[in-house]
Amino acid sequence: MPDPETGTEPDPDPEELLAAAREAAAAAVSLIVDERPTRLRVSDKSTSTDHVTEMDVASENRIREILGRLRPADALLGEEHGGDLAADGVTWIIDPIDGTTNYLYDHPGYAVSVAAWVGGEPLVGVVADPTHRRTYWARRGAGSFCESGGTGARRLALADPPPLERMLVATGFGYEPSRRAKQAEVVAELISQIRDIRRMGAAAVDMCSVAAGRVDAYYEAGLSIWDLAAGQLIATEAGAAVEAIEGGPPKPGSVLVCHPDRIDSMRSLLLSCGIESTLT
Repeated sequence: MPDPETGTEPDPDPEELLAAAREAAAAAVSLIVDERPTRLRVSDKSTSTDHVTEMDVASENRIREILGRLRPADALLGEEHGGDLAADGVTWIIDPIDGTTNYLYDHPGYAVSVAAWVGGEPLVGVVADPTHRRTYWARRGAGSFCESGGTGARRLALADPPPLERMLVATGFGYEPSRRAKQAEVVAELISQIRDIRRMGAAAVDMCSVAAGRVDAYYEAGLSIWDLAAGQLIATEAGAAVEAIEGGPPKPGSVLVCHPDRIDSMRSLLLSCGIESTLT
């Protein structure tokens, strides 16, 4: 409620937002795992390989229902039902199933992502990975954590990075065929100059994997805001640098996540491999 003397809304309580995000993400995970139908109804989106399932929509509906009950005055922006970033107050940014193709094939590497943004920046982020029974979360300025299989939470912190030639690098590919072909050309140039490439298929999980030390870097072009809304905060709070591939702040179309001591050399390597051709 607004302050009766000033008429302004109080600053949101990050702990309250985190509790709401965790409740919503957990409910969505229960839905998509426990209530998954034997035969999924599937529709195409941007291309014939870019899908939305009935459970993407049901998951977002469940998240919106919970957040609407807990935080009725907040704005909502989701992959399936849209919305806008609010100029003032809290905006919840929802990816009800990040890695829909993995989910469609019942392949590991999908997640539910829920983030609370204030003033155009993430304040709270939760990424729940049901296949591996891991839930990641972060509050701005308070660190990032991972709870795995009911064993309790551990704080995430990046270790010293390996040399560039021993870095394990994650990436993803877009759905538009010409961009995908250019991205493959970049990987063909890159792979001989690093340890190896991993392509898991869910941006939020990839960013959490950097935070947890399962990969050393992640880059991708052509994402949407809901792909990185929670994951970028979790990576940042673990000590990673999160920037645009070409430099500057991260943006949906261009994200590079890496140890701060390696991000400049990783960027230079990607540019030498022709990454700029994928950014248009």
